[in-house]
Amino acid sequence: MPKTNLAYPSVQIRETRINSITGYQGTARGLVSASQCGLRDKSRGFSQCVGCATSKAACMTVLIQDAAVISHGPVGCSSCLHEFAFTYRVNACLRDVPNPTQRRIFSTNLTERDTVYGGAAKLAAAVREVKERVNPNAIFVLTTCAAGIIGDDTENVCDEAEEELGIPVVAIYCEGFRSTVWTTGFDAAYHGIARKLIKPAREHRPDVINVINFWGSDIFKEWFAPFGARPNYITPYATVAALERSSEAAATVQACSTLGSYLGAVLEQDFGVPEIPAAPPYGVAQTDRWFRALGKLLGKEDTAEALIAEKKDKYLPKIAEVRGKLKGKRAYVTAGAAHGHALLDVLGELGMEAVGAAVFHHDPFYDSGRAENDQLAQRVCDYGDVPNFNICNKQEFELVNALNKLRPDVLLARHGGMTLWGAKLGIPALLIGDEHYSMGYEGLVNYGGRLIEAIENDEFVKNLEKHAVNPYTKWWLAQDPYTFLQGTERRLRAERRLRTERCQQGGQCAGGLGAGG
Repeated sequence: MPKTNLAYPSVQIRETRINSITGYQGTARGLVSASQCGLRDKSRGFSQCVGCATSKAACMTVLIQDAAVISHGPVGCSSCLHEFAFTYRVNACLRDVPNPTQRRIFSTNLTERDTVYGGAAKLAAAVREVKERVNPNAIFVLTTCAAGIIGDDTENVCDEAEEELGIPVVAIYCEGFRSTVWTTGFDAAYHGIARKLIKPAREHRPDVINVINFWGSDIFKEWFAPFGARPNYITPYATVAALERSSEAAATVQACSTLGSYLGAVLEQDFGVPEIPAAPPYGVAQTDRWFRALGKLLGKEDTAEALIAEKKDKYLPKIAEVRGKLKGKRAYVTAGAAHGHALLDVLGELGMEAVGAAVFHHDPFYDSGRAENDQLAQRVCDYGDVPNFNICNKQEFELVNALNKLRPDVLLARHGGMTLWGAKLGIPALLIGDEHYSMGYEGLVNYGGRLIEAIENDEFVKNLEKHAVNPYTKWWLAQDPYTFLQGTERRLRAERRLRTERCQQGGQCAGGLGAGG
């Protein structure tokens, strides 16, 4: 199990900490098997776009109610922070936040001159000005590629400002070039929060359970009530004071194992808060396991069994009705790792055929080191294999090619901007930003209903397909979707043909490549 170390200012990246990858093509079962015996990442000969860790760190800090965030870099790098200000206000009603506060987002606006002479003095002045202007209870400083390249001592500037201003000033090292796995940005934010905000427990509060999540609806309030507990959400809509006392909770659960892998381990290893040994509750089988694991952790197994029985009695008939309408329908999933696995669970439970998936990265294991947290392995065990399983860092050219060939009945997406590719091909697409919407027994009914609506109301996308302009050429759509992924059979065959041609032309293999390849 990876060990956390809060003594260091920056978090160890996922590639080295838990061997995360962004390149794979095969089956879900094959990936699970490879993850257990050593997994090797594959690079691409062509890459269209990648995500940035800075935006993921912003996702976890911008949404803290009484904090401010400074992007230490060129002003353009702060553009990705403002989308979360919109998210904060739009989704506040899901969490019953009565008066969502205005977001406090700033930039040091590093210029070419600053990259020559350094931006530390500019950052120090910015921290003081932010404190004076909005008086936050904490300030987060997010480093960008420019700040990292010129080597600004961000940690020292923040420490000095913290001593001067009397509030936590947290350096978060999340430069985009630091890691090829953009979710390292989540870890970077949580590392900073754990180092500077979370305090040693003053008391044990058995009525509080930490929930590491994005911004989904407040379903955990209802679920925890029979156990005599309430949720402490980390971090969207949290306050600095609530984060400080996270160490006092009875347990930690997650809405997404990708998001909370690192912080869950930190709370357990460094603060003594046990993490629930179960993947998030998507699908009937996994929801059963989740409630039982929670009951056991809290010493209330009878409560868990009673709750499971009550929920099943109410929702299983409704799930069966939805399953009857969706059985045999074909679906494709594109999402981040753990939530992508969760949506595959939902498809399996509803009797739909998962014809493929484009998942943005893969963690062979999680920081907890527990097999029970591996949602993809659970999915394969509960519902069977998934073919055409692609790990990619949001390579849309591969997604479009795969969709064009597979032609599923519906595309399920987690991230905005991905659904349009299904629509352009005449494939109904479903995007639901509330990650809690499909959780639990009731979530299967909710999500199943939306799937039925999307599939049955396909007239718009069918008409759109007739008029949409596809930016990808006919040549590309005729290729194997994973032509540019190192190690694919088509790529290997092409490389072998090239070596053979060079050998025939030059009498020897060019570039020192042996004939065997």
